Amino acid sequence: MGFTCGIVGLPNVGKTTLFNAITSANAHVANYPFCTIDPNVGIVPVPDNRLKRIAEIYKSAKIVPTTLEFLDIAGLVKNASKGEGLGNQFLSHIRTVDAIAHVVRCFEDPNVTHVNGVINPKYDIEIVETELILKDIETVEKKILDASKRVKANDKKAKAEEEFYHKLKTHLLSGKPARSYNIKDDECFFWMQDLHLLTSKAVMYICNVHEKDLNKQNPYVDAVKKIADSENAKTVIISAEIEAEIAKLPENERADFMAELGLSESGLSKVIKTGYELLQLVTFFTANENEAHARTAKIGTTVVEAARLVHSDFEKKFIRAEVIKFQDLDRLGSELAVREAGILHIQGRDYVIEDGDIIFYKI
Repeated sequence: MGFTCGIVGLPNVGKTTLFNAITSANAHVANYPFCTIDPNVGIVPVPDNRLKRIAEIYKSAKIVPTTLEFLDIAGLVKNASKGEGLGNQFLSHIRTVDAIAHVVRCFEDPNVTHVNGVINPKYDIEIVETELILKDIETVEKKILDASKRVKANDKKAKAEEEFYHKLKTHLLSGKPARSYNIKDDECFFWMQDLHLLTSKAVMYICNVHEKDLNKQNPYVDAVKKIADSENAKTVIISAEIEAEIAKLPENERADFMAELGLSESGLSKVIKTGYELLQLVTFFTANENEAHARTAKIGTTVVEAARLVHSDFEKKFIRAEVIKFQDLDRLGSELAVREAGILHIQGRDYVIEDGDIIFYKI
């Protein structure tokens, strides 16, 4: 699995249309709020031409791409944290994701209603962010009560924990998300991780624009970018309707269709690249005649830590790893040629894997 991305936003901003396009899941779409009752889940392969090339060189019988899981979460509205709309049940779904794709409506269309009656990306973002913050405050308050009880029971460690939660609550009450809170030490980091706060998730803003505005200046998009820049967040500009059209085409016709529209890549590709940047991920490969397999790991993962993603025995019985750089394999055309050129690298357990590494574990 690459990563899990929760698609959030107000009703009727294009979330489910986008979800259907990138997952081909055919979730129900309607021009009224709350048509998504449960979070639709779609798992899509991460496109990577390197995997195809590796499979070609090793004559692999099977190709296994890494995958990306999308959750289409029902539209949030003002006071969702208090149960308005479909309420708390959908806020809880966000806890399980690695990153949030916040879809923001950046187009005008009288035929598509807006829950607030006016297109205002800044206000829309504030509504969703506020509901997530309010839910997080509720979570932190429960932790404060728990820590307070332990302080009264003379638990010395609980005092520092209680103080941390109070400071975090003050931060949230100021309207700032948990991801912008400055964590000072490892213990605070552990407490923060244990909270699973909604606003601690990495965020990308997806600006859903009209087809005719894809390659034009858009004041609504500018407003979103300004907010994203202030948060060190990412923005992706797509047209959900165009993505839906692309998804309906045979794969061999998609590139020509996108070229006609002046698009160099699909919305899915943009979202994946942005997600990898947000979460600091890399792709490594394992390959033989049976299968070529792509896998995802965090930047900084050692080769022995990555071994558990391949097989638990590989981590336990690790001796060494043979590593080939994709660019070397691609250029020379075979593993034998790489070996003969002396550029197959023997690595110990402390080696940090890099994007594009092809790893052979020796146990």
